[in-house]
Amino acid sequence: MQQVAGGTLTTLTRIFEDDVNLAAWQRDLSEPVTGFAQALVAGSPGWGDSLSLEAPAEGASCDLSPLLRHAEHLPGHSAFLNDMQWIADAFCCLLGVQRLGVRLRVLDKAMCPRWHVDHVPVRLITTYTGSATEWLGTDGLEHQLAAGDLALLKGEKWIGNEGRGVQHRSPALEGAQRRLILTLDWLA
Repeated sequence: MQQVAGGTLTTLTRIFEDDVNLAAWQRDLSEPVTGFAQALVAGSPGWGDSLSLEAPAEGASCDLSPLLRHAEHLPGHSAFLNDMQWIADAFCCLLGVQRLGVRLRVLDKAMCPRWHVDHVPVRLITTYTGSATEWLGTDGLEHQLAAGDLALLKGEKWIGNEGRGVQHRSPALEGAQRRLILTLDWLA
């Protein structure tokens, strides 16, 4: 198995290759998105919310606004919401997802500190601010995503991937460090 990363959106399509179990698009976040994420983390320690949604009809967008109603007053809210909704729409379109699970969380400690694989077909993980997800490469070395990267990680339920899910974990956080993560799961 191999893990691939690149600077274009098309890198994510490599997740369909049988020998790829992680595909990451290394992207830069806009200033409004970064500013909103930092303000949310500073003002909402320990906050988190989740949704389970049906994929939108063609031409429609996933409505993730319920996740951020409490933060509409923060600068960059619209830019951040648009970014999240675009990611969810792209996830559904790319994978043909009919139902997805969405989690947005402010973390002040490692959510999953032990190496593990996910028991879903595929999970999208992105960190908006703070330390990002770590994974074990086929080289046996530990690698880490950067804030802003979008990563698709094959899980144990991806057909033909049983026993080959990518091993990953949340990074250790020190002191008052926090991170804001978004995960999307292919539920059906």
